[in-house]
Amino acid sequence: MYRPAQRLADIEPFHVVELLTRARQLEAEGRDIIHMEVGEPDFPTPEPIAKAATNAIKSGKTLYTQALGLPELREAISRFYDQRYGVSVPASRIAVTNGASGALNLAFACLADPGSEWLLTDPGYPCNRHILRAFEGRPQNIPVGPETNFQPTPELLRQHWKQSTAGLLVASPANPTGTLLTLPEIAGLAEVCRDKNGHFLVDEIYHGLTYEIEAPTACAAGDDIWVINSFSKYFQMTGWRLGWMVIPEAYVRDVEKLAQNLTLCPSTPAQHAALAAFEPETIAILESRRSEFRRRRDFLAPALEAIGFRITARPEGAFYLYCDCSALADDSFALAKDLLEKTGVAATPGLDFGSNQPEKHIRFAYTTGVERLAEAVERLGAYFGR
Repeated sequence: MYRPAQRLADIEPFHVVELLTRARQLEAEGRDIIHMEVGEPDFPTPEPIAKAATNAIKSGKTLYTQALGLPELREAISRFYDQRYGVSVPASRIAVTNGASGALNLAFACLADPGSEWLLTDPGYPCNRHILRAFEGRPQNIPVGPETNFQPTPELLRQHWKQSTAGLLVASPANPTGTLLTLPEIAGLAEVCRDKNGHFLVDEIYHGLTYEIEAPTACAAGDDIWVINSFSKYFQMTGWRLGWMVIPEAYVRDVEKLAQNLTLCPSTPAQHAALAAFEPETIAILESRRSEFRRRRDFLAPALEAIGFRITARPEGAFYLYCDCSALADDSFALAKDLLEKTGVAATPGLDFGSNQPEKHIRFAYTTGVERLAEAVERLGAYFGR
């Protein structure tokens, strides 16, 4: 008997992962694949973090921690907000989680009533809407485009807010576009949510990976905002599965109860490793790698435009270029599959990011070195006869 829960009908596969599976198959057959599809830094975890994990394991620090994480790690994150942003965030409001995805699971488990509707940007990171649906919430898309830098505005928020709307989730920097919200823009969105008696969640997992300006934290716009971050991107700990969430004070106990039941606690060795993430030696490594990401972006963006891709978002952060490919192809999904098979360049079609003109867009991740990016550009140029 096969009878899954009805919610499964609304949860689509993560197409980029399926494309990655095909890319791995081609590699196993001897093909040279340039990976520009998955949002994972190609740098190894900085050595001080890895060393801290090894020392923790050797000294037997492998037992359960508190459900909301090691107290010393929560304190370290609190100090990080003060040092980097000049914002006071008490450690008591910080939960260490099983990645940013784990934070979103806890947030929506806490806030989403069955049938409640939540506003998310389109395009946007696909797993967010699927996590929401898993907790019986209903994602409602706000189509965003170049005219608002692919971010929502208070006017758009009021336009789409309904009686059944429970809240808003945004990302800054955003995936797939790399665009940012300024602090006044965040504050404007927060004000609408307050006026509507709704919740406001801000995904900040690409903080630290910005290039012209520093991204402001939504924590500076009010202590009633849920803020999600991760050790995956800037700190380059993707497989360690560790993140954190800043919780409005009234909900801390609710999240703690959920964490006790759903996850028990985050990985203990990963938490001890993360204590080294904020050390000056580690930050120096991360900042040099941020400079390298900027060098890659500055190489790749004009090279893709010379081929015929159009970059309509201002890629101020993260490590993606979200390109309009309509001058080159009618269907970005078919294009992505053809590029993989014929050129060995793996990119992500717009289909993964929503229903707002997905056929016109394709995402390239600059998570490989400039030399490999140059090879990818050469292959793409030959494919399109440029």
